[in-house]
Amino acid sequence: MVKKSSNKNLHKASKEKQDEFYTQLSDIEKELKNYKNQFRDKVVFCNCDDPRESNFVKFFSMNFEHLGLKKLIATHYKDANLFTQEAPYKLEYAGDKNNNRIPDPEEFITEMIGTGDFRSQECIELLKEADIIVTNPPFSMFREYVAQLEKYNKKFLIIGNTNSMTYKEIFKLFKEDKIRTGYTNFNVGMFFIVPDDWEKFHHIDENGNKIVRVSTSCWFTNLEVEKHKENITLYKKYNSKEYPKYYNYNAININKYTDIPYDYSDAMGVPITFLDKYNPKQFEIIGLGISNSGIAIGVKPYTEKHKKYRKEIQKRGAVNGDLYMITDGIVSVPYARVIIKNKKVKK
Repeated sequence: MVKKSSNKNLHKASKEKQDEFYTQLSDIEKELKNYKNQFRDKVVFCNCDDPRESNFVKFFSMNFEHLGLKKLIATHYKDANLFTQEAPYKLEYAGDKNNNRIPDPEEFITEMIGTGDFRSQECIELLKEADIIVTNPPFSMFREYVAQLEKYNKKFLIIGNTNSMTYKEIFKLFKEDKIRTGYTNFNVGMFFIVPDDWEKFHHIDENGNKIVRVSTSCWFTNLEVEKHKENITLYKKYNSKEYPKYYNYNAININKYTDIPYDYSDAMGVPITFLDKYNPKQFEIIGLGISNSGIAIGVKPYTEKHKKYRKEIQKRGAVNGDLYMITDGIVSVPYARVIIKNKKVKK
């Protein structure tokens, strides 16, 4: 009987650094088909991928000529603490030589000096050579991974947890228009292949692989994405009854980004899903309405009337810095809110 996974299991796996989530070829094909022209004459580096097993390597080698790639590099990580005879290795592929449309290990794969860790100097030198980084990095190391890409000013297309949007380091990049979501709708989640020893999984595919669904996963990139150049169609008119203000910040609450009023010029709090549609020419991002982001918007001091509700706010999960509303004595704490302003207000 299949033991189904839950987000709770996946969070636990992340804490235990069980980061072996292998991307399916179908998901890679679905996303990568949108960037064809951006890969021409580029060196692509998959720096968290076993060249013999990775579907990223399979995709790029099979489509090497179609995409017009200059070179494909992939590096294999092997924990130095594990007792194994297998050494880490890398692949450097410059095109098909025998018409089999795949890199031949004996011709293109060589051993590495270290462990193949993306943070090693050996891998950093390969990173410097690359134009675009494409991979599914360890979820538990996402902050550190993106920070390295930023440090070396690299283009990237990677998979991450949607919750990372609220990390102060990642949200800052959204605010500065240095990162955006890809084409795949992040509300649908993604299915990943996991190792055979995993006890919790969603189902087994036709090849006998254990498959886990991660509902909070999406593509992140700094490549051009057409949907982020399109304006969100706004059709609702502002009225104070439908759009209540937060008690501790001068902004109105909006529960669905589709409900953003076209005629409101001041601050608005919208769900985090807004970032999947965000067009920086249509909206300005002011901040993030949660306290643990480290860049939360400011809040006004507690008043005497407010103090009696503070205990209830904390009970519901809010802390100082969270957005909240009080209506008829009832505390309402929304989920994380992106604070925005409309640049194209219509009257």
